[in-house]
Amino acid sequence: MARQLDYVLIVDVESTCWDGQVPQGQISEIIEIGLCTVNVRSLQRGDKRSILVRPARSDVGAFCTRLTTLTPSQVAGGMPLSDALSILQHDYRSRERLFASWGDYDRNQFQRNCRDYGLEYPFGPTHLNIKNLFSVVFGLPKELGIPEACEKMGIPLEGTLHRGVDDAWNIAQLFCGLLKRTRGE
Repeated sequence: MARQLDYVLIVDVESTCWDGQVPQGQISEIIEIGLCTVNVRSLQRGDKRSILVRPARSDVGAFCTRLTTLTPSQVAGGMPLSDALSILQHDYRSRERLFASWGDYDRNQFQRNCRDYGLEYPFGPTHLNIKNLFSVVFGLPKELGIPEACEKMGIPLEGTLHRGVDDAWNIAQLFCGLLKRTRGE
Protein backbone atom coordinates (compact mmCIF):
# COMPACT_ATOMS: atom_id res chain seq x y z
CA MET A 1 0.00 0.00 0.00
CA ALA A 2 1.44 3.36 -1.01
CA ARG A 3 1.80 6.02 1.68
CA GLN A 4 -0.46 9.03 1.34
CA LEU A 5 1.72 12.07 2.00
CA ASP A 6 -1.01 14.69 1.80
CA TYR A 7 -1.35 14.80 5.60
CA VAL A 8 0.95 13.70 8.39
CA LEU A 9 -0.63 12.38 11.58
CA ILE A 10 1.15 13.87 14.58
CA VAL A 11 0.37 11.71 17.59
CA ASP A 12 1.23 12.04 21.26
CA VAL A 13 0.05 9.53 23.84
CA GLU A 14 -0.25 9.79 27.58
CA SER A 15 -0.15 6.56 29.54
CA THR A 16 -0.68 5.39 33.08
CA CYS A 17 2.50 6.06 35.01
CA TRP A 18 3.88 5.88 38.51
CA ASP A 19 6.60 7.51 40.55
CA GLY A 20 8.66 4.37 41.04
CA GLN A 21 7.78 0.75 40.43
CA VAL A 22 4.74 -0.33 38.44
CA PRO A 23 2.20 -1.70 40.96
CA GLN A 24 1.76 -5.47 41.02
CA GLY A 25 -0.61 -6.65 38.30
CA GLN A 26 -0.68 -3.35 36.39
CA ILE A 27 0.89 -2.30 33.09
CA SER A 28 1.45 1.07 31.46
CA GLU A 29 -1.57 1.70 29.23
CA ILE A 30 -2.50 4.48 26.83
CA ILE A 31 -5.04 6.80 28.45
CA GLU A 32 -5.03 9.62 25.90
CA ILE A 33 -4.26 9.79 22.21
CA GLY A 34 -3.58 13.36 21.20
CA LEU A 35 -3.70 13.91 17.46
CA CYS A 36 -3.07 16.79 15.10
CA THR A 37 -3.03 16.57 11.33
CA VAL A 38 -0.57 18.58 9.24
CA ASN A 39 -1.36 19.49 5.65
CA VAL A 40 1.97 18.85 3.91
CA ARG A 41 1.32 21.24 1.03
CA SER A 42 0.23 24.28 3.08
CA LEU A 43 2.18 23.35 6.22
CA GLN A 44 -0.85 24.18 8.32
CA ARG A 45 -2.09 22.33 11.37
CA GLY A 46 -5.55 20.84 10.98
CA ASP A 47 -7.59 18.62 13.26
CA LYS A 48 -6.75 18.78 16.93
CA ARG A 49 -8.26 15.89 18.84
CA SER A 50 -8.06 14.17 22.20
CA ILE A 51 -9.21 10.57 22.39
CA LEU A 52 -9.51 9.41 26.00
CA VAL A 53 -8.90 5.71 26.52
CA ARG A 54 -10.19 3.73 29.49
CA PRO A 55 -7.37 1.61 30.96
CA ALA A 56 -8.20 -2.06 31.50
CA ARG A 57 -5.27 -3.20 33.64
CA SER A 58 -4.06 -0.12 35.47
CA ASP A 59 -5.23 2.80 37.55
CA VAL A 60 -4.60 6.52 37.21
CA GLY A 61 -2.98 7.52 40.48
CA ALA A 62 -2.02 10.87 41.97
CA PHE A 63 1.39 10.98 40.25
CA CYS A 64 -0.17 10.32 36.84
CA THR A 65 -2.81 13.01 37.42
CA ARG A 66 -0.16 15.54 38.51
CA LEU A 67 1.86 14.82 35.36
CA THR A 68 -0.94 14.62 32.77
CA THR A 69 -3.83 16.44 34.51
CA LEU A 70 -6.00 13.44 33.56
CA THR A 71 -8.11 12.20 36.47
CA PRO A 72 -9.39 8.69 37.16
CA SER A 73 -12.95 9.83 36.43
CA GLN A 74 -11.95 11.39 33.09
CA VAL A 75 -10.30 8.23 31.78
CA ALA A 76 -13.06 6.04 33.26
CA GLY A 77 -15.33 7.84 30.78
CA GLY A 78 -12.97 7.06 27.92
CA MET A 79 -13.39 4.35 25.31
CA PRO A 80 -11.70 0.97 25.02
CA LEU A 81 -8.37 1.04 23.19
CA SER A 82 -9.87 -1.02 20.36
CA ASP A 83 -12.43 1.73 19.67
CA ALA A 84 -9.73 4.40 19.74
CA LEU A 85 -7.67 2.43 17.22
CA SER A 86 -10.73 2.17 14.97
CA ILE A 87 -11.06 5.96 15.02
CA LEU A 88 -7.43 6.30 13.93
CA GLN A 89 -7.94 3.83 11.11
CA HIS A 90 -11.33 4.99 9.86
CA ASP A 91 -11.37 8.74 10.54
CA TYR A 92 -7.67 9.43 9.84
CA ARG A 93 -6.65 6.53 7.54
CA SER A 94 -3.73 5.86 9.88
CA ARG A 95 -2.45 2.83 7.95
CA GLU A 96 -2.04 4.91 4.78
CA ARG A 97 -0.61 8.11 6.22
CA LEU A 98 2.73 8.95 7.75
CA PHE A 99 2.63 8.69 11.55
CA ALA A 100 4.96 11.04 13.43
CA SER A 101 5.67 11.74 17.08
CA TRP A 102 8.24 13.38 19.34
CA GLY A 103 10.57 10.44 19.90
CA ASP A 104 9.89 6.72 19.76
CA TYR A 105 7.91 6.39 22.99
CA ASP A 106 4.52 6.78 21.30
CA ARG A 107 5.22 4.19 18.59
CA ASN A 108 6.60 1.76 21.17
CA GLN A 109 3.64 2.27 23.49
CA PHE A 110 1.17 1.56 20.68
CA GLN A 111 3.10 -1.58 19.77
CA ARG A 112 3.23 -2.78 23.41
CA ASN A 113 -0.43 -2.13 24.12
CA CYS A 114 -1.55 -3.69 20.84
CA ARG A 115 0.52 -6.78 21.62
CA ASP A 116 -0.76 -6.88 25.24
CA TYR A 117 -4.39 -6.90 24.07
CA GLY A 118 -4.10 -8.80 20.80
CA LEU A 119 -5.04 -5.74 18.75
CA GLU A 120 -3.79 -4.84 15.31
CA TYR A 121 -1.23 -2.01 15.23
CA PRO A 122 -3.14 0.95 13.70
CA PHE A 123 -0.31 2.48 11.65
CA GLY A 124 1.66 1.52 8.58
CA PRO A 125 5.32 0.50 8.73
CA THR A 126 6.70 4.05 8.64
CA HIS A 127 7.15 6.26 11.69
CA LEU A 128 8.81 9.69 11.67
CA ASN A 129 10.68 10.62 14.84
CA ILE A 130 10.43 14.43 14.83
CA LYS A 131 12.68 14.74 17.89
CA ASN A 132 15.54 13.16 15.91
CA LEU A 133 14.71 15.22 12.83
CA PHE A 134 14.79 18.42 14.91
CA SER A 135 18.24 17.58 16.29
CA VAL A 136 19.60 16.76 12.83
CA VAL A 137 18.19 19.93 11.20
CA PHE A 138 19.71 22.10 13.93
CA GLY A 139 22.95 20.09 14.19
CA LEU A 140 22.39 19.45 17.89
CA PRO A 141 24.49 16.90 19.77
CA LYS A 142 21.46 15.78 21.81
CA GLU A 143 17.70 15.66 21.68
CA LEU A 144 15.55 18.39 23.21
CA GLY A 145 12.21 18.23 24.95
CA ILE A 146 9.19 19.95 23.44
CA PRO A 147 9.49 23.13 25.57
CA GLU A 148 13.18 23.56 24.71
CA ALA A 149 12.53 22.93 21.02
CA CYS A 150 9.72 25.51 21.00
CA GLU A 151 12.03 28.01 22.67
CA LYS A 152 14.81 27.30 20.14
CA MET A 153 12.39 27.97 17.25
CA GLY A 154 10.76 30.99 18.91
CA ILE A 155 7.39 29.24 19.01
CA PRO A 156 5.16 29.73 22.06
CA LEU A 157 4.28 26.54 23.91
CA GLU A 158 0.49 26.24 23.84
CA GLY A 159 -1.71 24.40 26.32
CA THR A 160 -0.60 21.99 29.01
CA LEU A 161 2.62 19.99 28.77
CA HIS A 162 1.97 16.23 29.05
CA ARG A 163 -1.56 16.48 27.73
CA GLY A 164 -1.55 14.46 24.54
CA VAL A 165 -3.78 16.83 22.60
CA ASP A 166 -1.67 19.89 23.47
CA ASP A 167 1.64 18.11 22.95
CA ALA A 168 0.49 16.91 19.51
CA TRP A 169 -0.54 20.48 18.64
CA ASN A 170 2.87 21.85 19.67
CA ILE A 171 4.78 19.04 17.93
CA ALA A 172 2.80 19.77 14.76
CA GLN A 173 3.84 23.43 14.95
CA LEU A 174 7.48 22.41 15.39
CA PHE A 175 7.18 20.04 12.43
CA CYS A 176 5.70 22.77 10.23
CA GLY A 177 8.51 25.10 11.29
CA LEU A 178 11.15 22.49 10.43
CA LEU A 179 9.65 21.89 6.99
CA LYS A 180 9.41 25.64 6.30
CA ARG A 181 13.05 25.98 7.32
CA THR A 182 14.17 23.20 4.97
CA ARG A 183 12.06 24.67 2.16
CA GLY A 184 13.64 28.08 2.70
CA GLU A 185 10.34 29.69 3.69
